[in-house]
Amino acid sequence: MEQFGVPRKIVSFVMPLGYSFNLDGTTLYLSLASIFVAQACQIDLSIGQQLFIVFTLMITSKGVAGVPRASFVILLGTIASFGLKEWPLYIILGIDALMDMARTSVNVMGNCIASAVVARWEGELDETKMNSEDVLSNSIEGA
Repeated sequence: MEQFGVPRKIVSFVMPLGYSFNLDGTTLYLSLASIFVAQACQIDLSIGQQLFIVFTLMITSKGVAGVPRASFVILLGTIASFGLKEWPLYIILGIDALMDMARTSVNVMGNCIASAVVARWEGELDETKMNSEDVLSNSIEGA
């Protein structure tokens, strides 16, 4: 992010904070998994119920980034609290390791975007570094 033009002080503040509270990939996955469980059980959820599930998962998913399989435990708890059956979760369990990688990549991308947004909001984003073609080539070589 520093090569992208975001100052170190903003990166060192936003990124760790984002790993605890900006888990948009985890929330999205848990929401879709909950809807999958309802559909697998042939239960029609109203829009209000779906929004309440998403809101519940937004709150309960905070702080799960450092605990392996914690999102699956949260999903089990949410499913039970909304009266849905648990058997469809065993289908998801088989691919949960792959989905964990996808959740993590979405979470990291969201935290990087948040860092850039905060830097621009504070007027400290280096536009010349951001628009430089060297940023892309350095990130590809570093990977």
